[in-house]
Amino acid sequence: MITPAIQIHNLTKRFRTYRKKPGLKGAIQGLFHREYDETIAANEISFSVQPGEFLGFLGPNGAGKTTTLKMLSGLLHPSSGSATVLGFNPSDREKDFKKRFSLVMGQKNALWWDLAAADSLELSRVIYQIESSVYQKRLEELTELLDVKDKLNILVRELSLGERMKFELINALIHSPEVLLLDEPTIGLDVTSQKKVRDFLKAYNETHKVTILLTSHYMQDIEELCARVILIDQGKLHYDGSLSGIVEKFSGTKIIQMHLQQPLRTPIPKHWGEVLESSDLLLKLKVPRDQISDVCREILAQTTLSDITIAEVPIEEIMRQLFGEQKTLVSK
Repeated sequence: MITPAIQIHNLTKRFRTYRKKPGLKGAIQGLFHREYDETIAANEISFSVQPGEFLGFLGPNGAGKTTTLKMLSGLLHPSSGSATVLGFNPSDREKDFKKRFSLVMGQKNALWWDLAAADSLELSRVIYQIESSVYQKRLEELTELLDVKDKLNILVRELSLGERMKFELINALIHSPEVLLLDEPTIGLDVTSQKKVRDFLKAYNETHKVTILLTSHYMQDIEELCARVILIDQGKLHYDGSLSGIVEKFSGTKIIQMHLQQPLRTPIPKHWGEVLESSDLLLKLKVPRDQISDVCREILAQTTLSDITIAEVPIEEIMRQLFGEQKTLVSK
């Protein structure tokens, strides 16, 4: 039996925040008696990740994704429950453990802002005690894959956002970690840069079999990279399975698009479902799954079709409905 690279059992993290009363009186009272609010960022989460697996970690803002990654990297200690990464307890922050994983956060810089990219990477070589010959071989491979060889001698602060993220990935992988934790690695990047980062991550995972846990608000990242996804909301795990399984579990509708040879003879009845698009010779409906056959039959009784397609609701729309947010998960 293969031992999971990441094993989480009932992992929980609670934060206490001081609730200050307004005004000077409230400030003085706070010196002697403080009231706190408790927030549960992760609530008894349990799952495992196999070696070499590329797992998508989804949820709305504030769901607990980043908190979980920070606990897996040892930056935060869990309030209860347990986590092991490559057999280590992350909270112990053992030296051998820190050499075998990397954490990349799209909104945090690990590179030195006022150094050239090459110099910043050289610092990582020294920190991780990588032999010069091994380092040069890895650097050559990574810069070639990410097409940034000609940017090595440019100051980090002068690089574009996409170039900086590429060097953040190189910095995270220069010591060949076995586990890579990615928190929004494509956030803020343009479409072209996003694709280059996705292509790189896919190729690197396939070649080096590194275990990757990815959080992203861009559904295309998840669809292209992750065969398995986990959904969490308000700190609770809601789903663990394939991406296609989300559609089956959470979507009660399908989309029918029909090209008509003649217009319908009567107005569109409400029981056909939600009208997404309508013209004389085009009809697009969102129809309950169990009514697909009946709706098609009724339409065919009124007109002749030149073409029909039946498709699943886009995954990003299901995510918006599931989490109740219209801007949380977007497709680029």
